[in-house]
Amino acid sequence: MNKQEERQKAEKINVRLIAIELLEEIYISKAYANIALQKRLNRTRLVPVDRRFLTEIVYGTVKFTNTLDWILAKFVSRPLNKIPSMIVNILRLAVYQIFYMDKVPVSAACNEAVNLAKKYSHAGTVKFVNGVLRNIIRGKEQIQFPDMQENPSQHIALKYSHPEWLIKMWLKELGLEATIALCQANNEVASLSIRTNTLKITRAELIKLLEQEEMQVRKSALTEDGIVVEEMKNSLAQSPTFKAGLWQVQDESSMLVADILQPLSEKTLIDMCSAPGGKATHAAQKMKNRGKVLSFDVYEHKLALIKENALRLGIDIIETKNQDARVFRKELVASADYVLVDAPCSGLGVLRRRADARWRKSAADLEEFPKLQLEILKNAGQYLKAGGYMVYSTCTICTKENQGVINSFLQEQPDFERVYIKHPVTGEDVLEVSLYPHIHGVDGFYIVKLKKK
Repeated sequence: MNKQEERQKAEKINVRLIAIELLEEIYISKAYANIALQKRLNRTRLVPVDRRFLTEIVYGTVKFTNTLDWILAKFVSRPLNKIPSMIVNILRLAVYQIFYMDKVPVSAACNEAVNLAKKYSHAGTVKFVNGVLRNIIRGKEQIQFPDMQENPSQHIALKYSHPEWLIKMWLKELGLEATIALCQANNEVASLSIRTNTLKITRAELIKLLEQEEMQVRKSALTEDGIVVEEMKNSLAQSPTFKAGLWQVQDESSMLVADILQPLSEKTLIDMCSAPGGKATHAAQKMKNRGKVLSFDVYEHKLALIKENALRLGIDIIETKNQDARVFRKELVASADYVLVDAPCSGLGVLRRRADARWRKSAADLEEFPKLQLEILKNAGQYLKAGGYMVYSTCTICTKENQGVINSFLQEQPDFERVYIKHPVTGEDVLEVSLYPHIHGVDGFYIVKLKKK
């Protein structure tokens, strides 16, 4: 048996066991769910059905954390933080399957949880896990969420598993029906999209090659370089076309930033908050790899990722620099034809893609981010030449971070004005683009284009 066969044999293990290990990374080591899962998928040979199952139970369990814990609290006398984390995660995983996965028999969810408990603990704990889950199965139909009329925010927060502070904000800004629709959309599986590297291939040509790799794909209706991957046999990192630099993973909404900026060849562009480099490399494509792109980020290890992607894509006009976007650089004043500010934000537009993000944010963040965003935007404006263009974008749907920041900036900077842009969905000329998961079926995003007079 060769090494590859040995590895494949070793990896024929219980998918739920992998899920528990990932949940420990996410809850205890604070790993990002999407990154931890992708790393595991890249190094573990799973058949497509197991890949889908692992993705669903990990993302589903993390997304529904507060609801699962609320259910468990009704059947467990001890506080969950007094129980070993591995056992709590085994219970969460089982309860998610019992309540939210109709195709999984409740007996299988319970029995597999008991088997996992046997692996990680002693007989007393195994009996505890079995007893709790049997009681939950028996009492499943009697579990009722708080009344919608009496406490709408708590009802929605538990039924759709979102932080209650966030539900209260959305109810105020969006109304009841839109809030529920947004929560439902956030709990759906996010589509996977990739960006054609037009420096090497056309979208039509790439689609043919992807189909030869047994991927099911379709053109993005939102952006001309985008392709939506609906099904794939292997992990993306194993794709020959990926290794050849023919495409880059990037959200459809995110691709619109370079589409709207439309940088020309032989010009200079500064990307103020560049990592992991999706927008910078896309802009370089638009520039036909001629000109100069300065990519700033505060994290050195993230700059390495930009370099790695640029090298694979065949892009050599990107110059990375470890730079805080708030810190003024005198030598850059009026040096750029284009500036991109994809600002750090609360990320409330990508909650369906980043399963753990809803639990890592707080109401206090929504007070701090606008200050940071405005500071970066004001600094960035100094680097733009007269007649140049700047795009401000976020992956959030928070008014304070979007319209609030832009309105404050324009009040303080009379030498800037909004520019009409074409809405990617309606085709109308608009002064800003706001995309919502429950309306447009893509990540929530905000984009506005400014011109320096």
